[in-house]
Amino acid sequence: MGSQEVKLVSFWASPFGKRVEWAMKLKGIEFEYIEEDIFNKSSLLLELNPVHKKVPVLVHAQKPIAESFIILEYIDETWNNQFPLLPHNPYQRALARFWANFGEQKLLDAAWIAMCSSGDEQEKAVNVAKEAVEKIEEEIKGRKLFGGDNIGYLDLALGWISYWIPVWEEVGSMQIIDPLKFPATTTWMTNFLSHPVIKDNLPPRDKMLVYYHSRREALSSRFHGWFKV
Repeated sequence: MGSQEVKLVSFWASPFGKRVEWAMKLKGIEFEYIEEDIFNKSSLLLELNPVHKKVPVLVHAQKPIAESFIILEYIDETWNNQFPLLPHNPYQRALARFWANFGEQKLLDAAWIAMCSSGDEQEKAVNVAKEAVEKIEEEIKGRKLFGGDNIGYLDLALGWISYWIPVWEEVGSMQIIDPLKFPATTTWMTNFLSHPVIKDNLPPRDKMLVYYHSRREALSSRFHGWFKV
């Protein structure tokens, strides 16, 4: 399939868009990348994703698909003869989806708030994030990757942890993933980031730091009183 048939509308710092990009490159899919200005949304994005108005959006054969987890499954089902992502076993597939959603619901939001906040609010967010990492630590123990020897769906779904969280920790002057407390997670992060496809398709860290410092500054007052724990 040629690049004219597959397009990805995304934003350079989006962990959601990056997981889709990783999946397509692992599968060897040719595609056209279209950078979106998420602060001044284009008519193209609003046309392709009128419901959520967010990136990423995959366009295949002129048909748009939104939401990164749904896109990952679509990619895996459509290009199913190369680099399978989801496990073959139905129960293992269900588990992969469960942990993908867990990371999004329990860890990502808390880590984001921890980066953007300070004081008691930040401490609460960090604690919630650490509790989520504790669960992930138990799940990855004894494995090189969630997909076994190869990167799988869950590695892509949780891959943002390996690169975005260290940046957010630096920006927020806090720590969520202590290598001594979470050795299995730390090892997985290293294994994931050392894969050539992942390593060659990461946003520049210095640019990430500048961007997320600006987001912290812009959003710091929004999360006051967010955690009622």
